[in-house]
Amino acid sequence: MKAMILAAGFGERLRPLTETTPKPLLSVGGKPLIQYHIERLAAAGVREIVINTSWLGEQIEAFVGDGCRFGVRVAWSREREPLETGGGIRRALPLLGSDPFLVINGDVWTDYPLERLVTREWPEAVDARLILVPNPPFKRSGDFVLDELDRVGYPDCGGGRKTYTFSGISVMRPEIFALYPAASERFPLRDVLQSSVRALSITGEVYDGQWWDVGTLERLNMLDSLLAGRGIDIGKKPRMRAESA
Repeated sequence: MKAMILAAGFGERLRPLTETTPKPLLSVGGKPLIQYHIERLAAAGVREIVINTSWLGEQIEAFVGDGCRFGVRVAWSREREPLETGGGIRRALPLLGSDPFLVINGDVWTDYPLERLVTREWPEAVDARLILVPNPPFKRSGDFVLDELDRVGYPDCGGGRKTYTFSGISVMRPEIFALYPAASERFPLRDVLQSSVRALSITGEVYDGQWWDVGTLERLNMLDSLLAGRGIDIGKKPRMRAESA
């Protein structure tokens, strides 16, 4: 399975750091965020990774190179201006191929076992699988609900089912981007998923382990403190829910 790391955003909420350093190269625990993703994808058995870039993208390319030192091959999808999550994936489809592929946001940190997705069989009836997490304090309303068959749906007005937040980790089929023929179009991933969610053709699971949305300076510093200050190694960390982020 191929994987894509979304790394083209401006990181506006992380200014002034991101005025000179792209968000995926911000360091936590003495290591750039993107390095954690690449190393964990490689450990899960992924050998081909696509990374999209835009703002200060040349710095990311200089750090990652061709991926050889991480045991993977990296292809680059360059965007003149960031195309958002959906547009960025759509532009990279020629590099991702015709099979289901894994996608992970460049500004999250998690210990989710990626091999769970890499080694799984994907029925043709499933358009995508989303990894969800308990709602953190900055997103109490959540994004989705799950039914008894693990199918992803939207929260209903009555608030019947428990809601969860999309983690930024997923596996999806390239066919769901068929409505967007232009490789330069800008749109969010939620627009792509909408019809499949309505058709109940997206499944999901809730991950209750460590997950951080490193979207603000406060959360970046908290994660850095956790990883560096306590000398925690990946796979051997105390469990911490998203609420602590």
